[in-house]
Amino acid sequence: MKLPKWIDRRLWRAIVEFKLIEAGDRVLVGLSGGKDSSFLLTCLRALQEHAPFPFDLAAVHVDQGFPDVVDLTPLTDLCAHLKVPLEILETQIYQMAFMQEGQSPCARCAYFRRGFIHNYARDHEYNKVALAHHLDDAVETFLMSQLFAGQLKTFQPKSYLTRTEVTVIRPLLYFREKEIKQAQRLVAFPPINTPCPYAGHSMRATAKELIGNLEKMNERVFDNLVVAMREGTKQDLWPAPLAKDEFRVLMADFWHTKQKLADKEDNME
Repeated sequence: MKLPKWIDRRLWRAIVEFKLIEAGDRVLVGLSGGKDSSFLLTCLRALQEHAPFPFDLAAVHVDQGFPDVVDLTPLTDLCAHLKVPLEILETQIYQMAFMQEGQSPCARCAYFRRGFIHNYARDHEYNKVALAHHLDDAVETFLMSQLFAGQLKTFQPKSYLTRTEVTVIRPLLYFREKEIKQAQRLVAFPPINTPCPYAGHSMRATAKELIGNLEKMNERVFDNLVVAMREGTKQDLWPAPLAKDEFRVLMADFWHTKQKLADKEDNME
């Protein structure tokens, strides 16, 4: 299979710029069965055939144990068509993440899914896990971090996990979500629908909607957020807040200085 030039170039741009895949890597794709991960697997399989160096490729799907049974036939058919080994991990993430009170079920679900994938990769000697996060995901995460956590951060193109000694890579970071939708004709089988009850109602969905609404008023909004994510971008931020002890010392000095000035004025009178 040969990819269109524009897709091939963007994939290689990310791979080369961030050193995502190298000779001898054993790459495990986290395959949810949605449009993004099926596109990623298809692209990496095409690259594997024509890359100037060898690397292994496999896929893993985490069955989260939702009450509604999901037909995984399109997913298994896709992997068979691409001749990529597939492992399906049966879990009880639904019980662990969605049936508990407290923290957002979306955060717990993502945490458990990552854990299952990373542990499987470690146990089966895959040194890299490829996830299908695209540019929209990165920008939404950047905005969510500011709005909901008070931080300026997003996920990295490549992250080394010390606990599992696995490196997470994201080869689709130079693709917009709308471009992946347009390229779905390259995927041999239709994506499967998620049974998640929070699909379309998460904080990410809120951030996506906010960005979309702002883009209607200013088409540069998304591109400006992309620029703001990069290191070296001009910043003009407030100083870090003082610790309590530092503030007490500063206040003591302030009042001491003020009292000295007052005493000096009294003496002059």
